[in-house]
Amino acid sequence: MDKTRVLIWDLPTRVFHWLLAASFLGAFVTAESERLRDVHVMLGYTMLGLIGFRLLWGVIGTRYARFGSFAFGPRSVVRYLKSLFSRSPQHHLGHNPAGSWAIYALLATALVAGLSGYLTYSDIGGDWLAELHEGAANAMLAVVFVHIVGVVVSSFLHRENLAAAMVNGRKAGRPGEGICYRHRIVAALLVLATLGFWAGGADYLGPIPGNSPEAATARNHVAHRDRG
Repeated sequence: MDKTRVLIWDLPTRVFHWLLAASFLGAFVTAESERLRDVHVMLGYTMLGLIGFRLLWGVIGTRYARFGSFAFGPRSVVRYLKSLFSRSPQHHLGHNPAGSWAIYALLATALVAGLSGYLTYSDIGGDWLAELHEGAANAMLAVVFVHIVGVVVSSFLHRENLAAAMVNGRKAGRPGEGICYRHRIVAALLVLATLGFWAGGADYLGPIPGNSPEAATARNHVAHRDRG
């Protein structure tokens, strides 16, 4: 049976993907800026909210968004990587085995970075949490780099644009292999929740942890001590 373009990625999965990418990029760029510290913290909160949504959607979402559809073991990953050097590399409609591990690593490092960042800005845990936060962010950056390289290589070997598939949701497949529902309402609610948080979330959360005058005085004291 001939292959055609079928819907694989539902809209909430695609919206999550690009919102998380934008939030991480923004958080990483603003990490060293004291002037943009509030923006950095809000982006971190946004990432945590997005991760929470993805964990839920990985259970109740559509076929290829569910964790069960890309729960590959180490042997599957090795076989897939070996097939890339053959004339007939394995093709997967959803996440391939190597890509699935990258997704899990991204979710894990984002969760650790977000939680450790919150605790750090709440002045909880001491220097080791700050180091954990920085380490998790750098680890996530490394995973993102590997993920992008994997997308480029897989796109070339399979002769399909995987990045475009995460925009339009479609990949080459047989009729019946795709999903039926885009879940536009869920995607719209995710976008509205994100925008709503940015519009008024800080008012409901109160002062950003660690951003009080006392905390600022303490940070200035530490900086002055270090320079001395």
